[in-house]
Amino acid sequence: MNDSSVPRDPPNAGARRRRPALRLIVGLVAVWAIAAYLLIPWIAKRYYSRHGEISEVARLTVTGDDHPGDPVNIALEGTEEQVVHAMTAAGWFPADPITFRTSVRIAVDSVLRRPDEDAPVSNLFLFGRRQDLAFEQPVGNSPRQRHHVRFWLWDKTQDDRPVYFGSATFDEKVGLSHATGQVTHHIGPDVDAERDRIMSDLEKAGWAEREYDIDGFHKQLEGRNGGDDPWHTDGRLGVVVLREAAGAATGGSGAGK
Repeated sequence: MNDSSVPRDPPNAGARRRRPALRLIVGLVAVWAIAAYLLIPWIAKRYYSRHGEISEVARLTVTGDDHPGDPVNIALEGTEEQVVHAMTAAGWFPADPITFRTSVRIAVDSVLRRPDEDAPVSNLFLFGRRQDLAFEQPVGNSPRQRHHVRFWLWDKTQDDRPVYFGSATFDEKVGLSHATGQVTHHIGPDVDAERDRIMSDLEKAGWAEREYDIDGFHKQLEGRNGGDDPWHTDGRLGVVVLREAAGAATGGSGAGK
């Protein structure tokens, strides 16, 4: 006997109940697809365009005519203001850009053995542009010898901090460039000593929050620059994380070394 009092589901009721669940599944799949194939790649691209690996940076600078320049051997993490304050506190002087006038001046000063704390440096190129900053320390009373470093601002960041990559070398003597015939300095071969000197000077001046080395940064451990000067390295890149402000800074140690 049929019980007419028992309610029955209308036709297609089961299908109607499944529709919200199906819509939920389709919605979740759509959200996943948008996130996986659009949103996350966009975020990653934005992030990695600003946050790179230091190991990605070119190892050598180049001259204006695309010859190999001096090796990159140091990096400073900090703003331009921090770099300038730290280097000057450590006994380094900003260097002039090289012009005909400054070239003549350095030649005359070399002959007369007059000190030149802001003697010019020639242009080298990294990241497709010439150096953003340059510093030097004169040796004695003649500009023939000096410690100097060029810095280039990286187009990415490290730990959300700007990074300046540097090429530090020691100028042994003044002479004519083998490439251009212009008056220039010829570097000494031990570029590691110049890297270590800057790191030591910044630490003594109270501007180094911490320091570390990246081993194996250079795979090529020797070479010649655009002036045909030989150089060699142990392959390490020295990195100095600069303080917001000098801690117990007592002035530079460099010029008197």
